Amino acid sequence: MATGIKDKVAILGMGCSKFGERWDCGSEDLMVEAFTEALDDAGIGREDIDAAWFGSAMVRVNIANSALPASTALRLSGIPFTRVENMCATGTEALRGAVYAVAAGAADIAMAIGVEKLKDTGYGGLPSGSRGTLNDLHMPFTSAPAGFAQLASGYSARHGINRDDLKRAMAHVSWKSHRNGVNSPKAHLRKEVSMDAILAAPIIAEPLGLFDCCGVSDGSACAIVTTPEIARSLGKTDLVTIKALQLSLSSGQEQGMADWDASHVRNTRIAAKKAYAEADITNPREQISLMEVHDCFSVTELVTMEDLGVSPDGRAVHDILDGFYDADGGVPCQIDGGLKCFGHPIGASGLRMGYEIYNQLLGRAGARQLRDPEIGVAHNLGGWPMSCVAGISVYGRLDH
Repeated sequence: MATGIKDKVAILGMGCSKFGERWDCGSEDLMVEAFTEALDDAGIGREDIDAAWFGSAMVRVNIANSALPASTALRLSGIPFTRVENMCATGTEALRGAVYAVAAGAADIAMAIGVEKLKDTGYGGLPSGSRGTLNDLHMPFTSAPAGFAQLASGYSARHGINRDDLKRAMAHVSWKSHRNGVNSPKAHLRKEVSMDAILAAPIIAEPLGLFDCCGVSDGSACAIVTTPEIARSLGKTDLVTIKALQLSLSSGQEQGMADWDASHVRNTRIAAKKAYAEADITNPREQISLMEVHDCFSVTELVTMEDLGVSPDGRAVHDILDGFYDADGGVPCQIDGGLKCFGHPIGASGLRMGYEIYNQLLGRAGARQLRDPEIGVAHNLGGWPMSCVAGISVYGRLDH
């Protein structure tokens, strides 16, 4: 019977590139930037890595549809190196491969790295879909803002939230993240934005305005993992471990409208339930110290607060407006600015979330450091609310 991976895998080192419009860099440069930091943090040589997973979602903007470009750029020779893709949860999928390899005893030290170069596509948002397996079997293509605008409509209808209150709560989400992002040197956008400016911004897809949408960026992030025993043998004393890592994918049930009213993301709830059981979290509102969630749109963050069980159903609007998720609130969310300030280079986002939590748990987050965080949760979402991939990673210090 499966027993889970709680505390079987420790993070040896992590790294993250500067996110933004990196016109001067290729994908390989961004990977080297993140990998070099992770390797230095881990205190090992590249020859110590036994296996690696490479996450990149957009084939047309990637350097090739295999892991060879990553192994070549990082000079990791002769080891198994696997390319993975799982829509916008690709970064978490890469981490899952490395973590499970260590937990299974297949590798002593494994690595996950994710990268995306979205600014070179010529699109203002994510590259558009085309005919093929994705659209034939998944869903007719719709824009991301349109898909998540439906989530806002479904949520407000289900819980009787009027448009003005919903807009104010979504605006607070963006306002909070921009304020936090000022203290993140690696963020793409580092400027506070007023509530008035957010509320007055042009509508992109009703009710989502310009500041309700995350930006488009280039970036990379990397994690090197091992067992706690090996980490200690290498001189690591303050260990951050993986308490749980769960993915849940839609079966298409939501699109049939059998029992889904577009007010929540079903697969986030499934993944969260499994992750909490694996990590022994029984009261997420009390036990979680901080969260990094997939705030591709402000309403996504709002609904995720309920899908993760931190706010009761229908109450996230009130918790947000009360400041519960602010930097000085009960459970700070997006303390580094989140996707709203970093943007969303797909292959990197899930790992970038873990990077922030890892540094917070080690007390080295600088000006945005929280007081004594113990448990951090990263939520990485791919696809649309009605058909998605949801990934939940739980991080904590070994003694918690």
